[in-house]
Amino acid sequence: MFEQLGNLIDIIIHFDDFLPLVIEEYGAYVYIFLFLIIFLETGLVVTPYLPGDSLLFLAGAIAAQGGLSLLPVLVLLIVAAIAGDTLNYWIGKGFGSRFLSRGIPFIRPHHIKKTEAYFEKYGGKTIVIARFAPFVRTLAPFLAGTGKMDYSRFILFNATGGVLWVTSFIFAGYLFGNIPLVAEHFNIVIFAIIAVSLVGVASMLLDARRI
Repeated sequence: MFEQLGNLIDIIIHFDDFLPLVIEEYGAYVYIFLFLIIFLETGLVVTPYLPGDSLLFLAGAIAAQGGLSLLPVLVLLIVAAIAGDTLNYWIGKGFGSRFLSRGIPFIRPHHIKKTEAYFEKYGGKTIVIARFAPFVRTLAPFLAGTGKMDYSRFILFNATGGVLWVTSFIFAGYLFGNIPLVAEHFNIVIFAIIAVSLVGVASMLLDARRI
C-alpha cells in the first residue's frame, strides 16, 4: 500500500515525465489530469513543487505531434491557471494574516502592513511577473489575498498573467518542442526560461525594499 502511494506521489510530482505514458494509457482523461495539476500548482500554497512550466511546454510539444488537441488544452489550462490563483487569493484573504502572524514566529504585525502596502502599489505587476517564476507564482496570489489587494485589480492581472503564461509556454512547446536540439536538452531550455524570469523577480524584490 505504501509503495503504491509512493509511486502515485512520484507520478504526480513528475507528471511531465510521465505525460506521454498517461496519454497512451488514459486517453482523453489526460485533460482532467492536466487541469488538476496546473490548478493545484497555482491554487495551493503548499503545492509549488508540482510541474508548471515544463508541463505546459511538453503539452505544447505533444499537441504539435497530434497527441493532444491544441485549442482544448490551451483553453482548459488557462482556466486552470486563473482559477488556481483565484482560490489561492481567497485562501490568503481568509487565513493569510492569521497564519503568518501565528504560524511563523518571526512575522510581526508591521510585516503584514508592509505586505498590504506592497500589493496596493505593485500588486498588478507582481501577479503577472510571478507567473513565470516557479514557487513565486504559488506564493504571490496567497500574499495578494493576505495583503488585501483589491479583488477587481487582482482578477484583471490574474487573468492577464494566466493567459500570457499558459499561451507562451504551450506555443513555445508547440513551435520548438520537437526540434531535436531542444528535445534533447529539454531541462536546460526550461531552466534558461526560468533564469530569464528571475530578472522580473529581482525587480519585485527591489520594489519590496522601497516600501
